[in-house]
Amino acid sequence: MKFKYQRVPAKESEAFPERKFILRPIIPVILEYGERKVGYRALIDSGADYSIFHADIGEILGLDIRSGKKETFGGIGGGKFTAYFHLINAKIGFWKYKFYCGFFYDIPPFGYGVLGQKGFFDIFIVKFDLVREEIEVEPRFKKMI
Repeated sequence: MKFKYQRVPAKESEAFPERKFILRPIIPVILEYGERKVGYRALIDSGADYSIFHADIGEILGLDIRSGKKETFGGIGGGKFTAYFHLINAKIGFWKYKFYCGFFYDIPPFGYGVLGQKGFFDIFIVKFDLVREEIEVEPRFKKMI
């Protein structure tokens, strides 16, 4: 399945004065836990070790966030973040699958989650085509839930 890159307004920059937008590989995802579902956007991030979403999303799903398994990790800015991991379902395109996903409170929500190595790249084969502004996602396994 193919998705279009999302155009995000760019801030003024001395290095790139003509740049008006940045292309980001952000795709729609439906997260499910029990009978609850929430549609959200997620950045496909090959540099992220885990798939994570803000705790607000987990609370909408009815999760007791802090009852999950705790993991502390760092980000590009050197800060430390604590996520609480839960096994939930996700639907991307036509495919529904279970994945171990972290939820965190440490930073303000920024409008999308992150699909990383664990919980996305281990389940899907991803092809980025920046020139065509397309991301192609295919399941690694024939059987999904």
